[in-house]
Amino acid sequence: MSGRVVVVTGASGGIGKAAAIACAARGDRLVLAARDRARLESVATSLGTETLVVPADVARDADMAALADAAVERFGRIDVWVHSAAVMAYGRFEDLPAEVFDRVVTTDLLGAANAARAALRVFRQQSRGTLILCGSLVGHIAVPNMAAYTTSKWGLRVLARTLRLETRDAPDIQVCTLTPGSVDTAVYRSAANYAGFVGRPPPPVDTAERVAAGVLRLIDRPRGELSIGLTNRFIEFGFVALPPIYDALVGPLMGRLGLSRERIDPHPGNVFVPVDPVEGGPGRWGRGALLAVLAGSAALAAGSTAVRRRAVRH
Repeated sequence: MSGRVVVVTGASGGIGKAAAIACAARGDRLVLAARDRARLESVATSLGTETLVVPADVARDADMAALADAAVERFGRIDVWVHSAAVMAYGRFEDLPAEVFDRVVTTDLLGAANAARAALRVFRQQSRGTLILCGSLVGHIAVPNMAAYTTSKWGLRVLARTLRLETRDAPDIQVCTLTPGSVDTAVYRSAANYAGFVGRPPPPVDTAERVAAGVLRLIDRPRGELSIGLTNRFIEFGFVALPPIYDALVGPLMGRLGLSRERIDPHPGNVFVPVDPVEGGPGRWGRGALLAVLAGSAALAAGSTAVRRRAVRH
């Protein structure tokens, strides 16, 4: 039973909700933040631990400052801040309305900066604390039809690295990045969509609970980055070491695996306001998805072997 005070942004669903449940199970006291008060309160009543609910929008710096103040006023300190709030948008860059692209970047990148600013202000006063920023595999690679989200996650990764450099003078302040691959949450169906087909997490897919277990690992033993996903490092290798092969495969694979065959009209999803989540899991893939993953993996592996052979000859 740790008894820490943990702030969780994006706590109304997905990774944030799973992290709150995992922390509550071991006796932590929780401060839950998201835009939807009703969903936050529903999560809070299920935790069985002392919990403060603070409706807030990470895109507003004043909301994050008020969240930190409320947490300190209630519990006297903040031990851990877990930032998992994010929105997504599907569609080619030129098809996304400018206001949708801008809002995704504002929420996912500037929102992370707002949360970090609020957390670090308290941590500096305390001389200790752990900030966990939830990034993504797409913060290490490029994928089509997700320009706003990918841009944001690349920016978040360098923000976290910069914060780690700037807190070297405070050894008890830790800045961590959690990097999951595909996760079974409602964010894909709640996303803005201008691609014509409902989005879905490409396999292999982890549960939100497995990612939440990663959050606990970072709380207990902070480190710069923790990657969660069976194929994360393999995909990153293909992106960096085999760009021609990666670029040839990523479009068809994302079109087949990252988008379902369920048609949908253009809409802004939950980018501007909360919407009721529609849950759906990795069971939406059939044998064709598995074959596509295996074919892509085989092509990358073949390319990797060819690169190694050339290196040996030279």
